[in-house]
Amino acid sequence: MAPFPKPEDLQTAMALQRSLAERVILKGSLKGVKRIAALDASHKRGKPLVTVAVLYHLEKGPLAVGVGVVPEEALFPYIPGFLSFREAPAYLQALEALPEPPEALLVDGQGIAHPRGLGIASHLGVHLDLPSIGVAKSLLYGRLEAPLPLEAGSAVRILSPEGRPLGYAYRSRKGVKPLFISPGHRVGLEEALAFVKHLPTRFRLPEPLRLAHLEAGKALRQLDP
Repeated sequence: MAPFPKPEDLQTAMALQRSLAERVILKGSLKGVKRIAALDASHKRGKPLVTVAVLYHLEKGPLAVGVGVVPEEALFPYIPGFLSFREAPAYLQALEALPEPPEALLVDGQGIAHPRGLGIASHLGVHLDLPSIGVAKSLLYGRLEAPLPLEAGSAVRILSPEGRPLGYAYRSRKGVKPLFISPGHRVGLEEALAFVKHLPTRFRLPEPLRLAHLEAGKALRQLDP
């Protein structure tokens, strides 16, 4: 697996994001994909960053958990819009710890719904050349095309300031806060939404990401009992 770059400054980071964004492919279907890796992170000030990759089979459920740990002093600064430089190296560790590689990535974060078109789901997807989808809990960039209905399964498009579609706001359960779904790499906008809609979802998060969130919290507690 190729090493992940750590830019020396924000200007270099911006230039790298813009360059990699040109390599993002917004076409493709996840039809036939069975084995995904759901990625989430947990961090407490003064402690290492912990990431988790849950290998999840769409028919069999969770198969394995990989964990990545990066000391706080080695982390890229926390700056909105540059999260991938901070978290991706630990995610790569977690993915390497899995017993077998995934066919696609489901990432707690943004895909192309990002000021420079390269959220962490896109960045990881391009770096690993894997289909990827970003499922974020908040909207980083863009605006909703219309108000999102309260009914479960509702979705409205996320548009850039110029009106370009970036993804969807999606209500996974009735009355819960929306999720913000954007394609990362090698998957289309509608296909990304359809894939997330078909994932098992008992709570707000799709089950693979919910498990990753729980595992990340557990791994952090084990480092800081």
